[in-house]
Amino acid sequence: MSLPTPERRLGARHAGALCVGMVVGAGIFKTSPMVAQSLPDAGQLYLAWALGGVLSFVGALCFAELASAFPDAGGDYHFLRRAFGRRLGFLFAWSRFAVIHTGSMALLGFVFGDYLAQVVDLSPWLGTHASALLAAALIVLLTGLNLLGVRVGLGTQLGLTTLVIAGLLLLGLAAGAQQLSGQPPATQGAATLETNWGTAMVFVFLAYGGWSDAATLSAEMRDEKRGIVRALLLGLSVVMVLYLLANWAYVRVLGLPGLARSEAPAAELMRLALGRGAELLMVGVVTLTALSVMNAILIAGPRTTYAAARDLAAEWRLAHWNARRGTPSAAVVATSAVALLLVGLGDLTRGGFSTMVDYLSPVYWFFLVLSGLALIVLRRREPERLRPFRVPLYPWLPLLFSACSSYVLWSSLVYVKAGAIVGVVVLAVGALLLWWRGT
Repeated sequence: MSLPTPERRLGARHAGALCVGMVVGAGIFKTSPMVAQSLPDAGQLYLAWALGGVLSFVGALCFAELASAFPDAGGDYHFLRRAFGRRLGFLFAWSRFAVIHTGSMALLGFVFGDYLAQVVDLSPWLGTHASALLAAALIVLLTGLNLLGVRVGLGTQLGLTTLVIAGLLLLGLAAGAQQLSGQPPATQGAATLETNWGTAMVFVFLAYGGWSDAATLSAEMRDEKRGIVRALLLGLSVVMVLYLLANWAYVRVLGLPGLARSEAPAAELMRLALGRGAELLMVGVVTLTALSVMNAILIAGPRTTYAAARDLAAEWRLAHWNARRGTPSAAVVATSAVALLLVGLGDLTRGGFSTMVDYLSPVYWFFLVLSGLALIVLRRREPERLRPFRVPLYPWLPLLFSACSSYVLWSSLVYVKAGAIVGVVVLAVGALLLWWRGT
């Protein structure tokens, strides 16, 4: 008896819209200042965001072939396990639990905290820890809702995605209004005397994150050969335009040095261009976006952890499913606990958001390098496998993607900070755990 497989129901436009929803998130509201800190002029800033879109498209093509040839709900976990063995597959699952998903939750918590602190001065009561405490409070709230079985439905998620896209367009409209008024940017001149493309691209690719999940839609496209390419090209082109528009707006209103120094550029832009009411509106948009993405992670992440723990050691508490609530309760609590520890790490280092980027980037890019190589390994190992979609210019595009991923991996490690060290150590702990279990 054959197992059920994904049905091919998606058209290119619908899949392209889903791609936009999977990629666009709260990251763009926080990463632009970090990119501006690493590049000396606006032209290079725009070029970095354009390159990020193009290289993300190349990576998405690689994932599209893997997903069309090996359709599986596990996505890259399934590809890596099939190409390199179950140990590496479990190590990837560990990295999602201990580094990638939990680090992303802490990172988004800091986005929420930084933007809320922009309009509500909590320093008299919370001091310099306001952002971290707000991030922790949001994680605890979402954990409680998920343990109670409360879910944000698909319609609500799509509505919040529409809201964040509207927020990005509003940034462009506000900057356009200031352009027509002839008012100069708040600050002018060079943001930095140094150029560090590696660091800049770490933050650019963070904002483009999500395309690897979007590429798995290839298994559900009506047009097996060209549908996913059209969807990815459409979706990532829209994302690139939105990101370029947002960065143009930041530079137009704040100036490049002002963007580099800003803790909450979207809110600051709206205040300077349209006043306090517009600033509060943008803070609301960012808050809802961060909440939406964090909730999605807290739904999907613990399920991956539960499945991996079940396969690794069924007696572990993490491998238990709460049938009454319909959730892997222990995995939800564990995921939230790690995220709270990471919020503490970000507060301790005084880096907050940037510490979380340092923490998860080396691990994230290590597995993306392997994912690009997995395509080549599986082409050689299983040449007879039906591949409805094949990457053009093989093997050059997969090699280009792996090379670019290796460069970003190196860049995330070369200027070693506390967050990066901790992230690598946590991954090593996972490797030792697998060795101890004899998996």
